[in-house]
Amino acid sequence: MDWVRQRFSEAEQFPLIASLLVGYRGHLNTQAWDTLKATGTVHLVAISGLHLGLVALGAGWLSRWLLLLLPGSCFSETQRHRTVYATVVLCCVLYALAAGFTVPTRRALIMVIVGGWAILCARQTSVWGALIIALGLVLFSDPFAPLDQGFWLSFGAVAVLVGVFAGRLSSSGWFYSLLIAQFAIFAGLWPVLGAFGQQQPVAGAVANLIAIPWVSLVVMPVLVSGGLLTAAFPSMAGLIGQLFDIVLGALWYVLSWLADCPFPEVLPSTAEIVGLAVLVMCAILMPFGSFRLVVLPVIALWAGLEVTQNRPPNTPVTSPKISVLDVGQGLSVLIQDGAHVLLYDTGPEVKGVFSAVDSVLLPNLRAAGIQKIDTLVISHADSDHSGGLALLVKALEVVRIVTGEPEKIREKLHGIISPPVSPCQNGSESLGSLSVNYWKAPGVTSGNDASCVVGVVHGVSGIEWILPGDLTKKREHLFLDDLAKRAPQVLPNTRVVIAPHHGSKTSSSAPWVDALRPDIVIYSAGYRHRYGHPHRDVTARYRQVGTRQLNTACSGLLDMTIDGNGLVVREMRQASPFWISGKGLARSECQIP
Repeated sequence: MDWVRQRFSEAEQFPLIASLLVGYRGHLNTQAWDTLKATGTVHLVAISGLHLGLVALGAGWLSRWLLLLLPGSCFSETQRHRTVYATVVLCCVLYALAAGFTVPTRRALIMVIVGGWAILCARQTSVWGALIIALGLVLFSDPFAPLDQGFWLSFGAVAVLVGVFAGRLSSSGWFYSLLIAQFAIFAGLWPVLGAFGQQQPVAGAVANLIAIPWVSLVVMPVLVSGGLLTAAFPSMAGLIGQLFDIVLGALWYVLSWLADCPFPEVLPSTAEIVGLAVLVMCAILMPFGSFRLVVLPVIALWAGLEVTQNRPPNTPVTSPKISVLDVGQGLSVLIQDGAHVLLYDTGPEVKGVFSAVDSVLLPNLRAAGIQKIDTLVISHADSDHSGGLALLVKALEVVRIVTGEPEKIREKLHGIISPPVSPCQNGSESLGSLSVNYWKAPGVTSGNDASCVVGVVHGVSGIEWILPGDLTKKREHLFLDDLAKRAPQVLPNTRVVIAPHHGSKTSSSAPWVDALRPDIVIYSAGYRHRYGHPHRDVTARYRQVGTRQLNTACSGLLDMTIDGNGLVVREMRQASPFWISGKGLARSECQIP
């Protein structure tokens, strides 16, 4: 990476150069990531099978061409094949090492090595056998690889391509083959993405149809050959950097334009996705032209109905549901009743590295059938409570935003079309059968004590939730005084409190704990985070009043529903397989201190 930075740091497209040449994506900013995600082209900036495959093709072609220049008596045909294969493997290993030898790179390297071996021994080995061997080697080298969706997408894509092209008796033109491959992967991998709670963006089909051949036939050959020329002749770095800017600038212009295009969002059911995949694969594999003439209009008709269908924005829930999402060291709480949705905070974000909105919120919201948020409450503007806000607003319909720091939240949304941002004011409103109460410390305009505190009450069952954001000891007594004035004689049957400030010692004072005496307290904290939340003093206070204590770092997502006027709490850890939940293993690290 240092070599690439020294040679090409002045190039306009340096972030893409570093990503495509050596797999370093740290220079890509948030806007670049948003463009790549909107167009479904994130895979292009990770060293994967596409890149190693191109290196293998280039090394194989060059080594075979050099061998053909030698007299025929020097090598037999078998020796030539083995020499070409050894050269390909060596070049791919060196490229993988230069790219950091990451997990996706190792997986792609294994597949390239086994694929090359299958070609070398074509008469004795089937393509499917080679794929199974590659699968076994990947699992042997990394038994936990199936926990990564990239594993399923990688082998799924290869399986689709093998199924489409392995049995063909005659080759098609390169353009026709590209179209077939693109449609097959688009439809064939949709069920896999659906299993992970994701959808195929319509823009992705168009973008990949353009980007994959451009990257394969133009960008990567130019980058690899340009890198080699720069290594041999360092004085050419400036000229080659300009050439890199031309080919990558053209690619980025198209991707940016497609990302901004108002493509319709298609949200089919699981049965529809599987049916589409089967139809597309049958249309490709069936040698009957009449069958395709029937299937293609059916698919076009289905797509038209999906685009024009007027679906309700949210799938309703049968009873009120409160979910504390596992966003690490941050907070995000989803409140649903019928088709009504309130989201409290959006979790943390590290620019260009991680966003809870992208990794946790959007997959969970889409899996729950949520496309519209009636009220988005941002307790305050700290990055662990408002991370990825702009991405969420662009991805889903948000009717309004309520926050304790409106000016800072408006700054985060500057430059995009956003819903109205209102300051948090004391008062109440209804969310279906739930009563939502808002409170903010008087006179505080910034910082943790500006947090918008939300209380949610289900009147029939007498269950109450309190979401205090990062409220500190200095202002906790003000909330308690106001709570006593509003409901001096009414005590909830069950009270659930989200621990203020993730269980920090700056919050959850003794008066707070003694006054609320919650039945359940939930710490939304990161696993083994450097802050060490929750603090021992805090957990001791809650323990003294008999409170059940849960931590998202160990429980994962927490779902709370009402059943027979009683509260049912479900920890995602309980429903997870043993290799994730740790059942049967020592749980000392997940015990509340």
